[in-house]
Amino acid sequence: MAALVLLRAGLARPRGAQMALLGRTLLRRPAVLAAVADRSAPFRQSHSPSQQGHGSSKAASLHWTGERAVSVLLLGLLPAAYLYPGPAMDYSLAAALTLHGHWGLGQVITDYVHGDTPVKLANTGLYVLSAVTFAGLCYFNYYDVGICKAVAMLWSL
Repeated sequence: MAALVLLRAGLARPRGAQMALLGRTLLRRPAVLAAVADRSAPFRQSHSPSQQGHGSSKAASLHWTGERAVSVLLLGLLPAAYLYPGPAMDYSLAAALTLHGHWGLGQVITDYVHGDTPVKLANTGLYVLSAVTFAGLCYFNYYDVGICKAVAMLWSL
């Protein structure tokens, strides 16, 4: 434990650890720190991307960029839906809102659900919920007034 504190403080360097220079600050490579922490610490459950079976850091970065893009898209879609209601806007909102909610709840599952079986059950439930949500919004758009008109009707009450 003391060795880990010294490593984080930058006062000690494990054997074979390489340093990376970033500006004037010396930083340890994360892979080296993870390997040293795994050797020196007792068994603990880690939530690193490599253990959960997710892709590379490039894929994670692209996913994060996609999440931000959908969030910014929603900021523009909401006023546009008010100004230009129609079927194309209704289906665009259905897709963007479902995707935004799916990714948001996926992060809640990642943060608060632990263990292999509960994570698999929660993810399965999330996919079912997202599919039902999207199907319900598409059904509402096709057989009823649509999302834009429904919100306008609510505001007119």
